[in-house]
Amino acid sequence: MTTYRVLRSSRFVTVLAVLSFVFVMISQTSPGQLRARDAGVRVGSLSPGPLNAITDVAGVRVGHTTLTNGQSIHTGVTAILPHGGNVFRERVPAAIHVGNGFGKLLGVTQVQELGELETPILLTGTLSVWKVADALVAWLLAQPDMEEVRSINPVVGETNDGFLSDIRARPVLPEHVVHALTNAAGGRVQEGAVGAGTGTVAFGWKGGIGTSSRKLPDKTGAYTVGVLVQSNFGGELTINGVRIGRELTGQAATHSSKGTTGLTTKAVTKDSPIASHTGDGSIMIIVATDAPLSSRNLERLATRALAGLARTGSNLSNGSGDYVIAFSTATECRRRQGETSHRTTELANEVMTPLFQAVAEATEEAIYNSMFTGRTVAGFRGTVEALPVARVLERLKRAGALHPVSAAERQR
Repeated sequence: MTTYRVLRSSRFVTVLAVLSFVFVMISQTSPGQLRARDAGVRVGSLSPGPLNAITDVAGVRVGHTTLTNGQSIHTGVTAILPHGGNVFRERVPAAIHVGNGFGKLLGVTQVQELGELETPILLTGTLSVWKVADALVAWLLAQPDMEEVRSINPVVGETNDGFLSDIRARPVLPEHVVHALTNAAGGRVQEGAVGAGTGTVAFGWKGGIGTSSRKLPDKTGAYTVGVLVQSNFGGELTINGVRIGRELTGQAATHSSKGTTGLTTKAVTKDSPIASHTGDGSIMIIVATDAPLSSRNLERLATRALAGLARTGSNLSNGSGDYVIAFSTATECRRRQGETSHRTTELANEVMTPLFQAVAEATEEAIYNSMFTGRTVAGFRGTVEALPVARVLERLKRAGALHPVSAAERQR
């Protein structure tokens, strides 16, 4: 069990492998977490998959590496692998939709041109993007049957975690990337302040990694759509149509004397409104589906994820990088190296609407989960508090927007 503590000197950053610290922290963010649905927040009308996670799409795996050191470092890497094979050798159709392009997403133009992913998707903090991409390329080149490869298009997304983490330290090393890739797994996905979500902020409260899924009824194909988000954006928090942000009281973020990067906060008293947030930040939205779709329909699917983002109160501000990466895991759509032609199955345009509904609902719920599972973090430039879930639920109950939770659901 390996994890990492980051040690800073005046001129450089040294990262030493140590035992148990970070993984103890990660394990504490997973068992017993109260996800939005478990608290009675029901989003939309479609049912989630068994895990209510992106990993409900068969074959999809997720891995995290979390880096923390006192108050100075809160960052990490999250890896999303479309299937269990070599993605470079067995590519999946994909598309990228840009809601607002203030970001450093790598690999965009080739995905747009060829309509396929040839690497896993990695998420991290803004100034670590290029280091993460380099490590991903090195890892892929070392895989079997890659000896003659001379071109790789790494897809690496980011959000700016520079309020809670010393982003200029750029502590992510190749072994952190390799750990996220090689430890990626199916099953339950850890959420909240973990991996690439360790230092993120959403609506002035602690953001992070969140995930959700939707399973279509048999009559509409029984396909699954799964979503994973790295939430680090703002606006006016809205849950199930209830404007929560303006009614929450208490201090959401506290200044230090060092200033902010992309996050506007103000000191507040106990009964003051939540600290203001410009909305500048970013969100990465990863969409997976087992529906057989081409890159054209995946781009249409990715576009509808923004409907779920908007429902949470996002204003897609000038300084926010809002990106959606969508891919299909359907085996009949994969593009295998060496083939001179591809015979694929494509759903008709007329049957896409249920998938559109599914991705909007799963995106909305994934964002709520990223906040419900958050924890208060004292960071580099100040403290960001966890969403006050009890007060949120009280307000939703008064508005009639809370669904009763059965005993069976509580035990799940």
